Amino acid sequence: MTTTWTTEELDRIGAADELDIAARRRDGSLRTPTTIWVVRSGDDLYVRSYRGPDGAWYRATKARHEGHVRAAGIDKDVAFVDEADPDVNTMIDDAYRAKYRGYGPQYVDPMTAAPARTTTTRIVPR
Repeated sequence: MTTTWTTEELDRIGAADELDIAARRRDGSLRTPTTIWVVRSGDDLYVRSYRGPDGAWYRATKARHEGHVRAAGIDKDVAFVDEADPDVNTMIDDAYRAKYRGYGPQYVDPMTAAPARTTTTRIVPR
């Protein structure tokens, strides 16, 4: 199992505006992908649920903490790791603000608000 991203994968996915994410069901099949925003911080990729813990894709990741992502021509099986470190959350807030500032505060502010912050998830290749 690969547990780190290649530089090319980080660069391509980190630069992509959107990522398709699909959680793995308990029976091993993949759910229908959901298109979401993704940010890079160092050698890691992170996602958050715009709807906070009530987001369907986020709730689905809790069943097995496994799934699949696709962005910028890269398809990868992944693990979903909860990230609760306040320092990491602050870095991710900054990454969302910098990357998506052109979308306006009506979209960016919810991604850096408390409900979304509780869903900060690191995506790790498998």
